[in-house]
Amino acid sequence: MSSLPRITQAFTADLIAIARAAGEAILQIYEAPETANVQLKSDDSPLTAADLAAHQLIAQTLPGLLNVPMISEESVIPELAERQQWSTYWLIDPLDGTKEFIARNGEFTVNIALVVDGVPLVGVVHVPVSDETYLGVDKRVAADGANRAEKYLAGQRQKDLQTRSLRDRLIAGQPLDILVSHRHGTDAQVALLQTLQSRWPAPLQHLSAGSSLKFCLIAEGRADFYPRLAPTSEWDTAAAQAVLTAAGGLVVRADSLKPLMCNGGESLLNPHFLALGDAGFDWPKLLK
Repeated sequence: MSSLPRITQAFTADLIAIARAAGEAILQIYEAPETANVQLKSDDSPLTAADLAAHQLIAQTLPGLLNVPMISEESVIPELAERQQWSTYWLIDPLDGTKEFIARNGEFTVNIALVVDGVPLVGVVHVPVSDETYLGVDKRVAADGANRAEKYLAGQRQKDLQTRSLRDRLIAGQPLDILVSHRHGTDAQVALLQTLQSRWPAPLQHLSAGSSLKFCLIAEGRADFYPRLAPTSEWDTAAAQAVLTAAGGLVVRADSLKPLMCNGGESLLNPHFLALGDAGFDWPKLLK
């Protein structure tokens, strides 16, 4: 593991404050939709004034917390040759869920991750509309050597996060709670869910939430499984991945069930992946 300053509670408090400040910048535009200035980027994804306001605030303040390279969805992406020289960097989606922002359903987030050797080890997912914040810190960088997975409300610590036992639910014949994407459903997702239903002794219960929030619901123990068999980018997932893994879950590639990694190629698109609760459960037996 590359050297990294120990992540203290003061560090995470400052990181949460930055995410909340970005959320406040987003809300100023959300509450005055005529100022959103919706545009389309080259890939036809939407861009608003809120994306840019959050990006600018984060880009200006994060270096004061830890001055390492930064990748944001709203910045120019360096070439792989440069990125491969980085052991540690910030990976940011200033406004994850721009379509949700435009639809005004509240399910959008500020995502900030600290990635070390391709692994998101610190992550904050902030929900501006509800002022809820999810934090994950891996024990390898935590000052006290223990995972921290916590939920905050209005900046105040609310509770620890912990994935729930799948073995207990299996023995009790309880439903498997699955988070599915209604906007990005695929034939492969349908086939996977059919396989799960044939092997799970109770109904599959489908839940819905914005992309980053799907990871956080699993981290809270309110759901068990999120398959994403459609395109995403690394900045969409890294912060929430850190939250979920700190809470006892894991995020794996759908094709190999190996951990999802960052910064491994020219493209920052993720492979298809599965977000799983209860890392101690025999997921390969259920999925393969």
